[in-house]
Amino acid sequence: MARPISLELPPRDPREELHKRLEQAPVAHAEALLDSYELLQQLHDHGLLELLRGALSASDDLIETAVDAAKSPESVRAIRNAIIIGKILASINPDVLQGVAVAVGDTLGCYDKPIIEPPGLLSLLSQFRHKELRRSMALINKFLEALGNQIKLRGSCE
Repeated sequence: MARPISLELPPRDPREELHKRLEQAPVAHAEALLDSYELLQQLHDHGLLELLRGALSASDDLIETAVDAAKSPESVRAIRNAIIIGKILASINPDVLQGVAVAVGDTLGCYDKPIIEPPGLLSLLSQFRHKELRRSMALINKFLEALGNQIKLRGSCE
Protein backbone atom coordinates (compact mmCIF):
# COMPACT_ATOMS: atom_id res chain seq x y z
CA MET A 1 0.00 0.00 0.00
CA ALA A 2 1.20 3.51 -0.88
CA ARG A 3 2.19 5.95 1.75
CA PRO A 4 1.16 9.59 1.47
CA ILE A 5 3.93 12.05 0.78
CA SER A 6 4.23 14.48 3.60
CA LEU A 7 4.23 18.12 2.59
CA GLU A 8 5.44 20.52 5.16
CA LEU A 9 5.33 24.19 4.16
CA PRO A 10 7.12 26.71 6.28
CA PRO A 11 4.75 29.09 8.05
CA ARG A 12 3.99 32.22 6.03
CA ASP A 13 5.11 35.49 7.59
CA PRO A 14 3.38 38.47 5.88
CA ARG A 15 5.61 40.96 7.67
CA GLU A 16 8.70 39.30 6.24
CA GLU A 17 7.21 39.41 2.73
CA LEU A 18 6.48 43.12 3.12
CA HIS A 19 9.99 43.70 4.41
CA LYS A 20 11.48 41.98 1.33
CA ARG A 21 9.26 44.02 -1.02
CA LEU A 22 10.26 47.21 0.79
CA GLU A 23 13.95 46.37 0.43
CA GLN A 24 13.53 45.81 -3.33
CA ALA A 25 11.36 48.91 -3.92
CA PRO A 26 14.16 51.51 -4.14
CA VAL A 27 15.84 49.51 -6.89
CA ALA A 28 12.65 48.65 -8.79
CA HIS A 29 11.11 52.12 -8.52
CA ALA A 30 14.13 54.39 -8.24
CA GLU A 31 12.99 56.93 -10.84
CA ALA A 32 9.48 57.19 -9.40
CA LEU A 33 10.86 57.63 -5.88
CA LEU A 34 13.21 60.39 -7.01
CA ASP A 35 10.33 62.17 -8.75
CA SER A 36 8.13 61.88 -5.66
CA TYR A 37 10.92 63.24 -3.44
CA GLU A 38 11.29 66.19 -5.81
CA LEU A 39 7.54 66.80 -5.75
CA LEU A 40 7.48 66.67 -1.96
CA GLN A 41 10.33 69.17 -1.80
CA GLN A 42 8.49 71.57 -4.14
CA LEU A 43 5.31 71.25 -2.07
CA HIS A 44 7.35 71.99 1.04
CA ASP A 45 9.14 74.96 -0.57
CA HIS A 46 5.84 76.56 -1.58
CA GLY A 47 4.25 75.98 1.82
CA LEU A 48 1.54 73.68 0.52
CA LEU A 49 2.29 70.92 2.99
CA GLU A 50 1.73 73.31 5.89
CA LEU A 51 -1.47 74.51 4.25
CA LEU A 52 -2.71 70.93 3.85
CA ARG A 53 -1.80 70.12 7.45
CA GLY A 54 -3.76 73.16 8.62
CA ALA A 55 -6.74 72.28 6.43
CA LEU A 56 -6.76 68.72 7.74
CA SER A 57 -6.60 69.84 11.35
CA ALA A 58 -9.48 72.30 10.78
CA SER A 59 -11.43 70.07 8.40
CA ASP A 60 -14.51 69.85 10.62
CA ASP A 61 -14.69 73.63 10.95
CA LEU A 62 -14.14 74.12 7.21
CA ILE A 63 -16.83 71.62 6.27
CA GLU A 64 -19.28 73.11 8.75
CA THR A 65 -18.67 76.63 7.40
CA ALA A 66 -19.04 75.46 3.79
CA VAL A 67 -22.28 73.63 4.57
CA ASP A 68 -23.69 76.64 6.40
CA ALA A 69 -22.82 78.87 3.43
CA ALA A 70 -24.32 76.42 0.95
CA LYS A 71 -27.57 76.16 2.91
CA SER A 72 -28.31 79.88 2.71
CA PRO A 73 -31.16 80.92 0.39
CA GLU A 74 -28.78 83.14 -1.59
CA SER A 75 -26.46 80.21 -2.30
CA VAL A 76 -29.33 77.99 -3.37
CA ARG A 77 -30.58 80.70 -5.74
CA ALA A 78 -27.05 81.27 -7.07
CA ILE A 79 -26.61 77.56 -7.81
CA ARG A 80 -30.03 77.37 -9.47
CA ASN A 81 -29.26 80.50 -11.51
CA ALA A 82 -25.90 79.06 -12.59
CA ILE A 83 -27.64 75.91 -13.82
CA ILE A 84 -30.23 77.98 -15.69
CA ILE A 85 -27.52 80.15 -17.26
CA GLY A 86 -25.78 76.96 -18.35
CA LYS A 87 -29.01 75.79 -19.98
CA ILE A 88 -29.41 79.17 -21.68
CA LEU A 89 -25.90 79.04 -23.09
CA ALA A 90 -26.39 75.44 -24.21
CA SER A 91 -29.59 76.35 -26.05
CA ILE A 92 -28.05 79.20 -28.07
CA ASN A 93 -26.68 78.38 -31.48
CA PRO A 94 -22.94 79.20 -31.33
CA ASP A 95 -23.13 81.05 -34.65
CA VAL A 96 -25.80 83.39 -33.26
CA LEU A 97 -23.77 83.99 -30.10
CA GLN A 98 -20.71 84.69 -32.23
CA GLY A 99 -22.75 87.28 -34.14
CA VAL A 100 -23.79 88.91 -30.86
CA ALA A 101 -20.17 88.99 -29.71
CA VAL A 102 -19.04 90.62 -32.96
CA ALA A 103 -21.87 93.16 -32.80
CA VAL A 104 -20.97 94.07 -29.21
CA GLY A 105 -17.34 94.42 -30.21
CA ASP A 106 -18.21 96.57 -33.21
CA THR A 107 -20.42 98.94 -31.21
CA LEU A 108 -18.83 99.06 -27.77
CA GLY A 109 -15.46 97.39 -28.02
CA CYS A 110 -13.44 100.09 -29.74
CA TYR A 111 -14.07 102.88 -27.23
CA ASP A 112 -13.15 103.35 -23.60
CA LYS A 113 -16.43 105.15 -23.16
CA PRO A 114 -18.80 105.04 -26.12
CA ILE A 115 -19.73 108.49 -27.36
CA ILE A 116 -23.01 108.19 -29.16
CA GLU A 117 -24.95 111.36 -29.79
CA PRO A 118 -28.69 110.81 -29.69
CA PRO A 119 -30.05 111.02 -33.24
CA GLY A 120 -32.74 113.46 -34.19
CA LEU A 121 -36.28 112.25 -34.80
CA LEU A 122 -35.95 112.32 -38.60
CA SER A 123 -32.55 110.63 -38.46
CA LEU A 124 -33.97 107.95 -36.20
CA LEU A 125 -36.89 107.36 -38.55
CA SER A 126 -34.53 107.16 -41.53
CA GLN A 127 -32.60 104.37 -39.80
CA PHE A 128 -35.71 102.18 -40.06
CA ARG A 129 -35.02 101.91 -43.80
CA HIS A 130 -32.14 99.52 -43.08
CA LYS A 131 -33.14 95.84 -43.12
CA GLU A 132 -30.49 94.96 -40.53
CA LEU A 133 -32.01 97.31 -37.96
CA ARG A 134 -35.51 96.01 -38.61
CA ARG A 135 -34.26 92.40 -38.41
CA SER A 136 -32.56 92.95 -35.05
CA MET A 137 -35.60 94.86 -33.73
CA ALA A 138 -37.83 91.95 -34.78
CA LEU A 139 -35.53 89.59 -32.87
CA ILE A 140 -35.66 91.80 -29.76
CA ASN A 141 -39.46 92.07 -30.07
CA LYS A 142 -39.77 88.29 -30.34
CA PHE A 143 -37.60 87.89 -27.24
CA LEU A 144 -39.62 90.48 -25.31
CA GLU A 145 -42.88 88.81 -26.33
CA ALA A 146 -41.63 85.40 -25.14
CA LEU A 147 -40.41 87.01 -21.91
CA GLY A 148 -43.82 88.64 -21.39
CA ASN A 149 -45.54 85.28 -21.92
CA GLN A 150 -43.27 83.68 -19.32
CA ILE A 151 -43.97 86.47 -16.84
CA LYS A 152 -47.70 86.04 -17.39
CA LEU A 153 -47.44 82.25 -16.90
CA ARG A 154 -45.26 82.40 -13.79
CA GLY A 155 -47.11 85.25 -12.08
CA SER A 156 -45.53 87.87 -9.88
CA CYS A 157 -42.14 87.67 -8.17
CA GLU A 158 -41.96 85.50 -5.08
